[in-house]
Amino acid sequence: MGDSSGRLGGILALVLVLSGSVIPSSCATLREVTALRRVEFSLAGISGGTLAGVSIEDVRNAEAVGPLNMARFAAAVSRGELPLEAVLEVRATNPPDNARARLVGLDWALFLDHRETLRGALADEYLLPPGEPVMVPVRVEVDLIEFFGDQLEEVLDLALAVAGAGEPQRVRLEATPTVQTPVGPIRYPEPVRIDYEAGG
Repeated sequence: MGDSSGRLGGILALVLVLSGSVIPSSCATLREVTALRRVEFSLAGISGGTLAGVSIEDVRNAEAVGPLNMARFAAAVSRGELPLEAVLEVRATNPPDNARARLVGLDWALFLDHRETLRGALADEYLLPPGEPVMVPVRVEVDLIEFFGDQLEEVLDLALAVAGAGEPQRVRLEATPTVQTPVGPIRYPEPVRIDYEAGG
C-alpha cells in the first residue's frame, strides 16, 4: 500500500511538473499565433518586371515599347510563350502593441485579371517586430500566353500593368503564412487576401 501511494505520488508530481512546463509553452504559442493573426499584409508595389527577358519597368504604355522590343515579343508569342517575371513587394506590418511574430513560411496564389495564374511558397524566415513594417519579396514567373492567349496587345497591356505601368489592372495575392512557435510551426488557418491595383 505504501509502495502504491509512493508511486502514485511520484506520478502526480511528474504530472504537475510537466503541466508546469507545458502551460507556459502553450501560452507562448497562443500569443504568437494571436500576434500573427493581427499582422497586416499588403502589396506595397511590384518591381523588376521583365517580359521575354526585356525590362519593362520604365515602359509607360504599349506605344513606348519600341519596334525592336515589340518584334522580340512577337517572336516569343510565335513560339507559344511570353514569360513575365516580377517581384511582388509584400509588406507585413505588426502592430506596435502586438507581440513579436516570426514568419517562417508563406504559401501564395497569384490572380491576374481575376484568374489564378500561379502558386508558390516561400521558405525564408522573417522576424516581424512590433511597429516595424517588413518587406517580404515574392518572386513570380508566369507564361502569359498559357493563361491569356496570343493576343499580343492585350497580353502586353496586362504585363505592363503588372510591372507598374500601362492601364490599371487588378492583381490579387492570396497568402497563407506559417508562424514559428515553441511547439513547432503553425500554418495560418485561411489565406489572407491582398488586393492591388497595378499600373496607371
